[in-house]
Amino acid sequence: MEDYDIIVVGAGISGLLSALALSKHGNRVLVLEKSKFVGGNCNSYMVDGFQVDTGAHAITHLEVGPLRRLMDNYFDYVPVFEDYGNYFIRTENHFMKVPSNVKEFVTFDILPRKDRIVLTQAITKALTLSTFGTDLSRQSVYDFMPGNLSKDTYDFMDTICHFLSGKDMKQTSAQRILAGSSFVRDSVPEEQLETIIRSNEKIEAEPIPKSILPPNLHASLQTRLNRVSNPFTSLGRLATNRVTYSQGYPRKGLKSILNALLFSLPKTVEIRTDCEVKKILTDKGKVTGVEADEIYNAGKVIFTGFVTDLPSMIESLPDSYVQELKGVVHTKSLTVWTGLDTVIDDFNYIGSEIWFKDYPYWAMPISNYDASLAPKGKQLVGFTFILEDEKSEDAQIKKAYETIYQAIPDIEDHIEMKHNQITVPEKAAVTINGYFADVRTPISGLYVAGTDTDKRSMGITRAAYSIIELLKKMNEDNCLHR
Repeated sequence: MEDYDIIVVGAGISGLLSALALSKHGNRVLVLEKSKFVGGNCNSYMVDGFQVDTGAHAITHLEVGPLRRLMDNYFDYVPVFEDYGNYFIRTENHFMKVPSNVKEFVTFDILPRKDRIVLTQAITKALTLSTFGTDLSRQSVYDFMPGNLSKDTYDFMDTICHFLSGKDMKQTSAQRILAGSSFVRDSVPEEQLETIIRSNEKIEAEPIPKSILPPNLHASLQTRLNRVSNPFTSLGRLATNRVTYSQGYPRKGLKSILNALLFSLPKTVEIRTDCEVKKILTDKGKVTGVEADEIYNAGKVIFTGFVTDLPSMIESLPDSYVQELKGVVHTKSLTVWTGLDTVIDDFNYIGSEIWFKDYPYWAMPISNYDASLAPKGKQLVGFTFILEDEKSEDAQIKKAYETIYQAIPDIEDHIEMKHNQITVPEKAAVTINGYFADVRTPISGLYVAGTDTDKRSMGITRAAYSIIELLKKMNEDNCLHR
C-alpha cells in the first residue's frame, strides 16, 4: 500500500487539469486511468496519414474563460490557438454565415423573412430578461418560439439546440442558446478568484498562480470582466454580437493541449494507465483511498469519471444522493472523419458549417487550420452527428454518410480515408431538467470534477470551469494547499 496526498480517478482532461493544479499547490498526486491512454476526449491520433481529433472541437472563452486562466497560471508551456473563423449554414442552394445579431438575421435568406423578424423579437425578449436577472435555465427555447413558423425555421432551431445540448428545443434552455450564441458571455467570475486565497508558504518555489492573487492586481483583466457583465453592453450585442467571439482551434490539433498539460506536470504527479479503480474506500463517512490493482491510500480523492458510476463504487452513499445522480442526462455523438485526396472548393473556409435538413451535422475542415494534419495537398474534414439511443448505431452511421453525400455531392469521389468515432462528448447534457452534481460529495474528502459538475460552455472549456470550481471548494475546505 502506498500513501498519497490526493488520488485522481481518471486521466481525461478534467483529471489531468486537477492533477496539475493540485500538484502545484504542493500535493503528491496519483492519477489512475483504466484505459491504456490518457487525455480522454482531448486527444488526437493518426489514421492512414491523417491526424484526427477525438470528436470535432471548438475551444470557447479563450480570452477570459477558465481554460485560459488555468493555462496562464499552471501550464509551463501554452499551446498556440488559431482564430476559429466563422460558423456557416449549408443548404442545397445556400452557404451563409450563421446570424448572430439583428443585422445578420435581416439578410439571412435561408429562412422566410417573417420568421426572421419574429425570431429576432424572441431573441431580444430572452436577452432582455436574462440581462436583468431572470433565470432562463428552466425555460425552454420552444417556450420562446412564436407559433406558425415554417418547418425550415423549426428544423434550424432544433439543429442549433442539438449541437449546444444534445437535445431538441423543448429540452434545451433559452439560457443555453444565449450563451452558445455569445449574447451572454461566461467568464471566470470575480468572486471565484477572491475565494481562492494566496496563502501557502510551502510552495514559494512555484510561481504564484494569478488566479489566486487579489483581483486589484489584474486591472486590465478586471476591466474586461466588468465590460462583459455590464447589462447595457450585453443588450448592445443585439447589433454587434459575434458567435465566434474568443474561440479558437489549437495548432497541431487537440493533442497539443494534452501535450502542453503533460509537459507541465511536476515530478510529484504519478500516472498509472491500464489501472481501473474498482472501489473508493471510506471509513466513517470519510474517504481513505481507492482499490485498483492494489490499495492506494489518500485523505482526498478527486473522481473525474462519470458521476453516475459512483453508486457502484461506494457502498455508503446516501440514498438521496444516489437518486439525484439518476437525473444526469447523457448524449452520444458520432463523428465521421473523411480524408480527402485533394483540397475541395466546398471547404474553402476557416471555421465550421451546419447542415440542418433531415439529419443535421456540424462539420469542421480542421486541416485548414494546420495543413500538417493531413498529407500534403490533402484535406481532413470531421462531421459530427447526434445519435438517438432508440435507433440502431449502424443505421445511423449509414444515414450519416448518405447525408454527407447529399450535402456535398462531389465529396464521395475524393474520400480516401473514412473513420468513425462514437463518443459521449460530455458527461452530462445541458437540458431543462438534467442534473449536475456538486463538486462536493456527501463523503468527506471525496470531490467530483468534470462535465457532469458544471453546465457552463462546452467540452474542454466546461471541464476547465469544473476545475476552477474544484479549487474554490477545496480552498474553502482548507485542503487545497499542502
